[in-house]
Amino acid sequence: MILTREIEHFLEEDLRDNDISCTLVPSKNVNAAIIVKKECIISGTEIASALLKYMGISFEQKVKDGDAAKAGEIIYRLNGDSVSILRAERIVLNFLSHLSGIATNTHDCVKIIKKETGQNKPKIAATRKTIPGIRKFEKKAVFDGGGDTHRQNLADTVMIKDNHIEIMGLKNAFIEAKKQSSFTKKIEIEADTKEQALEAAKLGADILLLDNMSPEQIIETIKILEHHDVRKNVLIEASGKIRKENLKAYAKTGVDIISMSSVINDAGWIDIGLDMID
Repeated sequence: MILTREIEHFLEEDLRDNDISCTLVPSKNVNAAIIVKKECIISGTEIASALLKYMGISFEQKVKDGDAAKAGEIIYRLNGDSVSILRAERIVLNFLSHLSGIATNTHDCVKIIKKETGQNKPKIAATRKTIPGIRKFEKKAVFDGGGDTHRQNLADTVMIKDNHIEIMGLKNAFIEAKKQSSFTKKIEIEADTKEQALEAAKLGADILLLDNMSPEQIIETIKILEHHDVRKNVLIEASGKIRKENLKAYAKTGVDIISMSSVINDAGWIDIGLDMID
């Protein structure tokens, strides 16, 4: 869902008084096309379409989020006032280029997993390392690329991390989390060592985050959990310094989820342009 105040915030940042850049052209009805210059997975059409509609620009949307697009493919045909199209151009292209880059990068990671394991498991997920103000768009782009959004905010899941454990201890933090949470709320515990992982699983964590562990350490930790008959009770997530370059090594460790800030933060922008057409 795109809110009007969000659109107006994005436009306010770019549009100012005395806009000679756009108003120097005569105001007249024109046709334009938004064209992708590189093969990619498309994302960002929801916000792009909302911006175009707000600016009074008619459009024909040729693709939807999650579609694969070829280089040279037209993804939007536009018709509207020349000044309005020029004013909307950069904001629309920025969202499409950035979000399609994230979707494409995520798709590449999903393909690596499938090639290594023969299935769509472990699941590729995002993290909360996003740009403030546009998190929901970046997370949606991960989804469009075949990944999992992970928690959208701090309220989605109770996550007990290293600093919680440092302040009050793992067991006390878990007890307090259970006390304050509804039965509907999952609790995830971050573990830096196999000993912490075992303690967390025995306490009853719903999700176990193995943080900054090597593939070999993860495999060893899972074997310990299996030996103590607690592996089947918990979802296991691996995270920390995982990128496309070392993803293959993590794919076969036996975890259920691999969360990667790099699906967003290492994603390049897709070259997408807007051209006037007859």
